[in-house]
Amino acid sequence: MSSNANLFAHFKRHFPSDHETELLATADGRSVSYREADEASARIANCLVALGAKSGDRVTVQVEKSVENLFLYLACLRAGLVYHPLNTAYKASELEYFLGNAEPTIVVCDADSLATIELALSATEAGPGVNALLTLNADGNGTLTEKANTNSADFEAAEVLGSDMAALLYSSGTTGQPKGIMLSHDNLRKNAETLVSAWGFTATDRLLHMLPIYHVHGLFVGVSCVLMSGASMVWHSGYSDSAAVAALPGCTVMMGVPTYYTRLLSNPNFGSACCTNMRLFVSGSAPLLSETFEDFQTRCGHTILERYGMTETGMNTSNPLEGERRAGTVGPALPGVTARVVDDAGEVLPVGETGNLQVQGPNVFPGYWRMPEKTAEDFTEDGFFNTGDKATKDADGYVSIVGRSKDMIISGGLNVYPKEIELVIDDMAGVKESAVVGVSHADFGEVALAVIVPDSEAPSGDEVIAHCRALLANFKVPKRVETIDALPRNAMGKVQKNLLRERFG
Repeated sequence: MSSNANLFAHFKRHFPSDHETELLATADGRSVSYREADEASARIANCLVALGAKSGDRVTVQVEKSVENLFLYLACLRAGLVYHPLNTAYKASELEYFLGNAEPTIVVCDADSLATIELALSATEAGPGVNALLTLNADGNGTLTEKANTNSADFEAAEVLGSDMAALLYSSGTTGQPKGIMLSHDNLRKNAETLVSAWGFTATDRLLHMLPIYHVHGLFVGVSCVLMSGASMVWHSGYSDSAAVAALPGCTVMMGVPTYYTRLLSNPNFGSACCTNMRLFVSGSAPLLSETFEDFQTRCGHTILERYGMTETGMNTSNPLEGERRAGTVGPALPGVTARVVDDAGEVLPVGETGNLQVQGPNVFPGYWRMPEKTAEDFTEDGFFNTGDKATKDADGYVSIVGRSKDMIISGGLNVYPKEIELVIDDMAGVKESAVVGVSHADFGEVALAVIVPDSEAPSGDEVIAHCRALLANFKVPKRVETIDALPRNAMGKVQKNLLRERFG
């Protein structure tokens, strides 16, 4: 076996022996074989190298999800280039930071964004270092495709070390300057191999893929599980509950954020009839409400498998494929991963106590791009990564995430974990879901503010406070309650609590 650690080389070893086997089918009826993916990504790799990109150079990509976008990702891997995807929602001022920090050799964007990218590049010192600015549109056309099509369909995967960077993704920056997260070929490969085994992926699987691919969930979890097992995908540019209902009978696995599942439950055509071929529903990127977990099980007979990961680590924990999947937990640590809950002094806490979640394993990134001080700050002396999440771990090793460190409220010197209050409020009749944030208070420093989304006739603020007072210590009881039509969420379904603080604080 070759010693080449290139992730694409590992993918290719798992391609079906017949390369005409379908890799994916799009919503508009296009069928793409493994051979087409191999040849198209080779042409793009040759094109990028011809434009002066060398091993380790960054390729910044801000495009809509498309089949050609997937080919571009594979091309970067096989050429030893660093794939740097950006959310298509980013504006010029945000792009200036990402482009200036990543210093790409090549930038690929949608034709409609060309002027914005050019403006951002002109405002950074990285601009002159960009060899080419290419376009790739949602329909797969653009100058990248035009140039690539004139190149050879043969390209030997570049020799790389397992520690070499394969992708560069940035944190959201909601609590400060975004950090570049370096992910190596080994990080991505070993996590994919673990997930294929843990979730039972085989060449007979067909994944319903509706997630974006500028993010870990859609790109490194969904796509990697398929390519590392020789499976196939039904490929959609975005999520639609009606399209999901129509596609499920032909699929075996679905991966989604909790919003996907709540929307499925709101569709009257969703039920056990369209899930007869399904073997697994996976949820992640945001907490899954226990109510959604239970309603889904009742509705279609399937128990959602919730797992926990983050950009810096890929997947860390997972409820089991075989065994009990517990509502409100993200399961035990995956094989090869160690997860521990510690206090602020770094001492491991007893079972059931809330503390700081730390993880260690081959999935964990080596550090932040050009931020050695921040890297040192976020890793312990014995090599554990501080996730920034507050969690508990039960006697069976099942982890429950109770909130982010930055979301923790310190009221009168006492720690208040929003998740604990949210669970109490979510149990109330008339409440669909809730979010609790800390707001300034002259006396206590911070107090809890509850924002509720009504399900039917919403309880009054006084009723919510009385309900919490009956079940929680007084210092945890929200001092104010606001009602909202829907909680603000980002593209991956995470509640944007910073927006709630700004609106109601």
